[in-house]
Amino acid sequence: MHSWPYPAVPALPGKGLPLRLHDTATQEIRPTSPGPEASIYVCGITPYDATHVGHAATYVAFDLVQRVWLDAGHEVHYVQNITDVDDPLLARALATGDDWMALADRETQLFREDMTALAVLPPRDYIGAVESIPAVIDYVQKLQTAGAVYEIDGDLYFRVHSDERFGSIANLPEEEMLEVFAERGGDPRRPGKEHPLDCLLWLLERPGDPSWESPFGRGRPGWHIECSAIALDHLASPIDVQGGGSDLAFPHHEMGASEAQVATGSWPYARHYTHAGMVRLDGEKMSKSRGNLVFVSRLREAGTDPAAIRLAILAQHYRGDWDWTDAALADAEARLAAWRAAVAAPAAAPAGQLLADVRAHLADDLDAPGALAAVDRWAEETRLRGGGAGFEDTSAGALVRDVVDALLGVRL
Repeated sequence: MHSWPYPAVPALPGKGLPLRLHDTATQEIRPTSPGPEASIYVCGITPYDATHVGHAATYVAFDLVQRVWLDAGHEVHYVQNITDVDDPLLARALATGDDWMALADRETQLFREDMTALAVLPPRDYIGAVESIPAVIDYVQKLQTAGAVYEIDGDLYFRVHSDERFGSIANLPEEEMLEVFAERGGDPRRPGKEHPLDCLLWLLERPGDPSWESPFGRGRPGWHIECSAIALDHLASPIDVQGGGSDLAFPHHEMGASEAQVATGSWPYARHYTHAGMVRLDGEKMSKSRGNLVFVSRLREAGTDPAAIRLAILAQHYRGDWDWTDAALADAEARLAAWRAAVAAPAAAPAGQLLADVRAHLADDLDAPGALAAVDRWAEETRLRGGGAGFEDTSAGALVRDVVDALLGVRL
């Protein structure tokens, strides 16, 4: 699976700060501590519909992680999956009469175009579930060797409590885990399960469904083992950051981490589990099931500058839930116009402190709203001075343009 083009990222003077990031498992903001190469795995889309603003907010958040690490001097190995075979995709293809592979290819390409427009740095490895099936088979066999697998009517299940730390990421009581598991693709009430929370590893072939040969019979992977296998196949354990939307903390990240830890016999699977908040429309979570989606591609088609879409997202702290509104987009468009006017001024307010401020805000758990406010202050100072009166430094605008591009991903 190919990724999207890597944009040019301006080099900035000096060196950025170490990144402190919220960890869901400990509920603390802790320093990340990568080596020369930082590693991050972010769960990708199931491509049965176009990229909506909720998706974009998640990938912009973890794009900031990459940018802060790069500015601090690290190489970054970013891996992202795409769940190009799964029940929702197959159901959508059946409902629309599409070939499921053609549907996945079409929506994946649209996702690439949206990410390119939003200046999201691409993953080094962009891996589809279908191409990861040999890795999935390998890790299922490792789990079998560890005694963590059992069978129900040919389907293979993972004993989640074979990992003594199961439950320590989302930290939910079991009653809530059971409820959320049922809501998010699990089958806690299936007869024959040893424990209601045990999760599917390999689904035996069903009539009309795609399937692949394996030592366990023809079938296809479960959801959680797909990401575990892709991550472990491309990144050294422990991963520095496992990321995604907050709706993935349980069951997806909880169960995937347990599978990885049992398969490898090592802990932790990741040093940080970091989650972006949900985006709402009219007070409800933006989701395909509710049909209340704002699509990035449609905003672009309507003439909205992708930099404004990105600024509207960055105006919210990544961990909070928030509402997408026309007013928020209008505010972002006004901010973008003000910034562009300021950097185009013949001379501008000094920008050395601005660079330090933006770096400090982003290194502090990705405080993008604080970083935006710092640029606002600089732009306003430049405007009040008449775009040059009293300023001797004619290079400040160019520096700010580079700062905003390199650290915030906004092209002025």
